[in-house]
Amino acid sequence: MNTSSYWYFKSALTPKFCDDVIKYGLSKTEQMAQTGNIKKKLNKEEIKTMKQVRNSDIAWLDDLWIYKEIHPYVDKANEKAGWNFQWDFSESCQFTKYKLNQYYDWHCDSYSKPFNQPNNINKHGKIRKLSVTCQLTDGSEYEGGELEFDFRDYDPSKRDESKHLIKAKEILPKGSIVVFPSHLWHRVKPVRKGIRYSLVLWNIGYPFK
Repeated sequence: MNTSSYWYFKSALTPKFCDDVIKYGLSKTEQMAQTGNIKKKLNKEEIKTMKQVRNSDIAWLDDLWIYKEIHPYVDKANEKAGWNFQWDFSESCQFTKYKLNQYYDWHCDSYSKPFNQPNNINKHGKIRKLSVTCQLTDGSEYEGGELEFDFRDYDPSKRDESKHLIKAKEILPKGSIVVFPSHLWHRVKPVRKGIRYSLVLWNIGYPFK
C-alpha cells in the first residue's frame, strides 16, 4: 500500500523466513555499522564521530534465497507507486541489529555521484534508486527504534521536524516491508528496550536521464 512517498507490505514475509534471516545474520561476523561508502578501519576519534550519527551492528548477506523472496515486492512497489525506476542489481543485504540506545540518525541512502568501481560491472557508473527495509522482529518485541521519514529535499536536522515527520507505523508487524526512493531522508530512532532486527537492501541502476 502507498503512504505519501513510500510503499509498504504489511506482514508480507513469513515468520519462518524472518527467523531464518535472523539466525543466519547472527552467525555471520558482526561489525560496527558505518556511514557513506567508507572502506577503511577507523581510529578511535573517527569511531566516536561516526557513532554520533550511527550506532548499530551489522553483517553482510549475499544469498540468492533472500533476494528471491524480496525482489518481487520491490518490483511491485516500483510499479504500483508509479516510480518505474530502471534497476538491474541489488547490493549485498545489510542485516542490522539495534540494541539498547542504538540508532541511525537522519540520512539518505543515495550518494552524490555514481559508484566508481571499474572492476565491478554490476555497480560501476550506477546509483542507488530503491531502498528496502524488512522488519524481522515484531514491533511488540522492542520499544523505540521507529523508522521515520522526512520528505523535504535537504538535511532535516537543520530544520524544524514537528510538521514534517512521517512515522512508518505500518511496518511494525513482523515480516513487513517498506520500499522507498533512495534519496529520501529517513532515520531510526534509539531503541529503548529489547532488540530490533532488520534487513536492508539497495537496488541500483544507471543514473536518471
